[in-house]
Parts: sequence; C-alpha cells; structure tokens
Amino acid sequence: MLLDFNSEIYSWIRGALVILFIYHLMIYFQNKKKVFLYYSIYLFCFFIYFLKNISSPDYLPIYSYINFSIQFLAYAAYVAFGRELLKTKKYVPEWDGLLKVEIVVFLGLTFIFSLTQLFFGYNYQEKLFIMIMPIFTVFSLLTYIVLTKIKGSHVTFFIFGSLTYIILANISLLGPLVLGDNYFFTRGIDPMFFTYLGVIVETSMFALIIGYSIRAIEKKKIELERKLFLQIKEMSELKMTVLQTQMDPHFLYNSLNSINNFVLQNDIEKASDYITKFSRLIREILKNSSSLSISLEEDLGILGLYVKLEQMRMVGGFDYVVTIDDNIDLKEIKVPPLFMQPYVENAIWHGFSNNDGYKKINLSIYNEDDKIRCEIVDNGIGIDQSKYRNKNKGSSRKPFGLKVSEDRIKMLYENQNVYVILEDISDQYGTGTKVTLKFPKVM
Repeated sequence: MLLDFNSEIYSWIRGALVILFIYHLMIYFQNKKKVFLYYSIYLFCFFIYFLKNISSPDYLPIYSYINFSIQFLAYAAYVAFGRELLKTKKYVPEWDGLLKVEIVVFLGLTFIFSLTQLFFGYNYQEKLFIMIMPIFTVFSLLTYIVLTKIKGSHVTFFIFGSLTYIILANISLLGPLVLGDNYFFTRGIDPMFFTYLGVIVETSMFALIIGYSIRAIEKKKIELERKLFLQIKEMSELKMTVLQTQMDPHFLYNSLNSINNFVLQNDIEKASDYITKFSRLIREILKNSSSLSISLEEDLGILGLYVKLEQMRMVGGFDYVVTIDDNIDLKEIKVPPLFMQPYVENAIWHGFSNNDGYKKINLSIYNEDDKIRCEIVDNGIGIDQSKYRNKNKGSSRKPFGLKVSEDRIKMLYENQNVYVILEDISDQYGTGTKVTLKFPKVM
C-alpha cells in the first residue's frame, strides 16, 4: 500500500518538476539571465531521470545509457546554477575556480558513463558511480562550508536544500547496499522515495531563493525609477544653474536616457552605479556653481566623474589617461569650474563619432616657469574631418562651450598671456585633435 502511495507522490513530483521547468525557462527567454537557464536544465534532467519509473520496459535499455549520465548533467547544471545564484566569482573567487573545474568534470562523466555502458555494461556504471560519488559528496560539503562566507539568508536556504538532497539521495543509493534490498521493500518503502523527496525539497528551496531574488530585483527597479523621477525633477530645477557652469544640456539628457536604458535592460547594478556617479557629479557642479574659481585638483576630480559616465555610456568605451608634472601643486592652481570639460566633451562627441576602433584621450598638465600648460589630445577623426562629416550629415550637435570656456579663463586671469589653441594633428600615421591651454599659475 505504501508503494502505491509512493507512486502517487512520484506523479505529483514529476508534474511539479515539469511546471517549474517550463516556468523558469520562460523567465530565461524573457530576461536572458543564465541562472534561470541552468535551473531549467537541472529540473529537466531530473524529470527525465524520474521517467524511468513509469516507462515501458521497451525503453529500459535506453535508460541504461542515460541513467547515470543524466544525473551528472543535472549536477553540472546545479553547480553552474549555484555559481550564478550566489555570485561565487565575486564573493569566493578562490573557490569559484574549483567549481568551474567541477562543472567540466561532471560534463565529462556524462559521456564517460554512456561509453561505459556501451563497452562494459550497466554493472560497471553502477560500481563506478558508487566509487566516485563519495568524492563529490565530500567536495560538496567543503563547498558549503566555504559558502558560509557569503552573507544572506539565500545562502542558508541553498545549503539546506542541497544538504537535504545529498543525505536523502545517499540513503537511496547506499541504503540497499548496506541494509539489503529487502529491508526497504518488506516495509513497503521504495528506496527511490528518498531521492524524490530530496529533489522536491531542494528544488523548493531554490524556487524560494529565485522568487526572493526576483522580488529584490523588482524592488531595486522601483527604487531606481523613483530616483530617476527625482533626478528628472532635480534637473528641471537645476537646468539654469548647470548651464551657467557651461555643461552641455545634451549630456544631462543623454545621462538620463542612459539610466532609463539600464533600467529597461534590467541591468540594476550598472544603473545603480551610473546614478551614484551622476549624483556625485551633479553635487559637485552645484557646490561650485556660484564660485568664480576652484582649485585645479577639484576641477580634475569633477572632470574625472564626467569622463567615467561617458565611458559607461559609450559603446566600447575609451581610455582616459592623465599625466601631471610632479612639481605642480594642484591645490594652489585656480581655474574656472569645468573649464576643460567642454574640450574633453568635444573630443568624445566629435572626435570619436563614427570611430569603431581604439579610442583614447590623453590629458597632460605641465609646469612651464610661471605658467601652466594643459594639453588634451585625442586619436579621433580630427577637426577637419569632423566638420566635413557634420556638414554633410547636417548634424545639429555643435561644439558646446569652447569659446565660452576660453573667455572664462581669459577673464579670470585678466587676459594675461592666456591662450587656447585647437590643432588637427592628423597625418599619414593617424588622426586626432590637440587642444593646448596655457595660463599663469597665479591669478
């Protein structure tokens, strides 16, 4: 009677595995997160494995080839799922490498066991399985100890579910060998019951973790959308203030669009990082909006924030290298806020337009007696080519703030030996633009 009851439970468990498999596979197709793909493969493998209990005797020879192989494929998917879910590469990188090796080993065993059946028969598969599984069991236990370094209730649920499966699966595997087959069947218990129970407990724990993760992502998304709304509101209030600092309004709109795109793509971490840097930049702009001058050190810090945002936004990014003479005291040199930003922005938007190759901006600051010389060099398409392309394409985006920035620094130093030179440095060896700014050390 108990065996009949077990059969009923088995049917429910197989049905649950199918439902969970379809559900998480649909989620994967929706958001392309690998964690859902690996979990779906894991569920599907165990569903196939459990089908042998209801299959026609005609199909049993097939299962002799896949019985153990499908388990190893499931274990490979399980380890890959755990790596993605718990972010082991980030939190336990020293152990993550071993987990990747374990995945490769499991995939290798998937084929080895099928070949073992082909050349030696099922009994050899069974003996080999019994020999190697204790090794993986011990490694799994060590892995769970390492995973305790990762904080969070999701780790506890993962370990609990995994340990439950390991214990119960080993009862199914080793119980008949130690106690004999009759020990279970005389009591109306199918040894496979323990494996079924272990799988359903484990998959339930994993489903809870995934559900919690989905809710957490949704909460983050809502919070980001709220921040985005507040950011837009703040931008409308600060538009005039920002313009006074000579930052191109296009940058503000593009930044907001970038945040929105990250949110739509469900790239929560990147959106959060972008918003953090963007907020810092806005705060620095606001702090210095009413100042006639700030230290060169402060201005380089603000410029660095701006560049990092543009690097995140631009496809393929670009390199930004700053070189400063050792004998220059950046704290003592005074400049207008964001006086170099328009030149860097011009290099990005006009120099790097239609440039799919390697992109780089070099900012060098030199000490020349009683003067400071700043050079901004990019390997973009060059001034002449940029003007030609913009003219032909009818581009509405014009270089912003270059003349104003020059006037500002001349006004600050009362036009004392201040000059700004823009050069097209394109030749047969390459293309690019060079901007040279020269001004006194002391106002």
